[in-house]
Amino acid sequence: MTEQHAGKLWGGRFTEQTNDLVEAYTASIGFDERLATVDIRGSIAHARMLGRAGIIPEADAQAIVSGLEGLLVDLEAGQLSFRVEDEDIHMNIERLLSERIGAVAGKLHTGRSRNDQVALDMHLFVREATATVQEGIRKLQRALVQAAEANLDVLIPGYTHLQRAQPVLLAHHLLAYFWMLERDYGRFSDTAKRTDMMPLGAGALAGTTFPINREAVMEELGFSALYENSLDAVSDRDYLIEFLSASSLLMTHLSRFSEELILWSSEEFGFVEIADAYCTGSSMMPQKKNPDVPELVRGKTGRVFGHLMGLLTVLKGLPLAYNKDLQEDKEGVFDTLDTIVPALELFAGMVETLQFRRERLQHAFDHDFSNATDVADYLAGKGVPFRAAHEIVGKLVLQAIEAGTNLAGLPFQTYQDASAAFAPDIYERIAPGAVVAARASRGGTAPEAVTLQLNLAKARLSL
Repeated sequence: MTEQHAGKLWGGRFTEQTNDLVEAYTASIGFDERLATVDIRGSIAHARMLGRAGIIPEADAQAIVSGLEGLLVDLEAGQLSFRVEDEDIHMNIERLLSERIGAVAGKLHTGRSRNDQVALDMHLFVREATATVQEGIRKLQRALVQAAEANLDVLIPGYTHLQRAQPVLLAHHLLAYFWMLERDYGRFSDTAKRTDMMPLGAGALAGTTFPINREAVMEELGFSALYENSLDAVSDRDYLIEFLSASSLLMTHLSRFSEELILWSSEEFGFVEIADAYCTGSSMMPQKKNPDVPELVRGKTGRVFGHLMGLLTVLKGLPLAYNKDLQEDKEGVFDTLDTIVPALELFAGMVETLQFRRERLQHAFDHDFSNATDVADYLAGKGVPFRAAHEIVGKLVLQAIEAGTNLAGLPFQTYQDASAAFAPDIYERIAPGAVVAARASRGGTAPEAVTLQLNLAKARLSL
């Protein structure tokens, strides 16, 4: 055996030195060192099981557990260093343990493979990551509920095709994002169900000859289920796809919200003022206040999409069971978590500090036709077929445009000429507040309907 391979845990059958570039290219310690905590926790549970099952002497198991617990303390204190030549976090931890307690550390790997070990680490990591994301979602939802409750009397134009459509309560608009996020929360809960499965005990792919107690390890690590097929256990990355998919949808919603905040904060809209803490200036133009946070969230959304597509592509052609390709499952997950957690944190703070320009919103409907549907509904309520009413109102809109006014500015005689069904109360019916109040169906934008959904949202948050 060459000197190069004398230190490799797998080097027994090799006679040639590993190419330096191969060693650097295949090493994962540069990114999987963040699995160190869960790796040690998983090894502690495995060592305890080995001792209790009589697979290794109890004294050896206790020595291994004590050594691992010491490594965990040093890790939390930032006192552990890892080496590229040890390839990954698993080999690094095993080397450090050997240096600490001697040859008995070699018994830790009894009855397991790196294949089921890394699968366990990722299950533990993603289980914690999912809980962290859900905490961030709840924080943003609370900020949205508070903003909605503080603006229950404020109207804002609603849009379709980015054209003025109908007026809505600002609270109604904000709560739309609450319910998007509620679905996101549910998707992460679903992801957690498939993540909450323990693969350890599957060995490299076929199980192990040792009389291990998988249920004991499952219980100690807090899993609710075991993989029932060893091949599936070491090759399954579905739960990572689910995590990335749920993250992609979450970022889609944050990106849509970002787009609206960017538009609303422009002078052309002028609906909202984003706090200075979440904006930056221009190096050239002194007057600029750029909405950098929502712009970056919008931009980073594509990054998360890319990680989802990347892992789907990795998995699509892999035969069972483990393949080195699966090393590519980690960086995208890590980066996605590092992208969405601060995005949620920043968004919550941004929503909490948003200033809605009420004076601008108050006059937003002075020159638009967002009440046109209500004129048609008015006629339909008087017995005019809706399609005929639609045509009548379309012609009234054209007349108003030509006269340089809106529907509220048309003289009553113009209404009478269009249809004898009109009465003077038409002006009351098409006031923006009345238009909003008329939509009292459940899920609508009337104050009582919005109050109902606001109470439902608060119940979800247990506020």
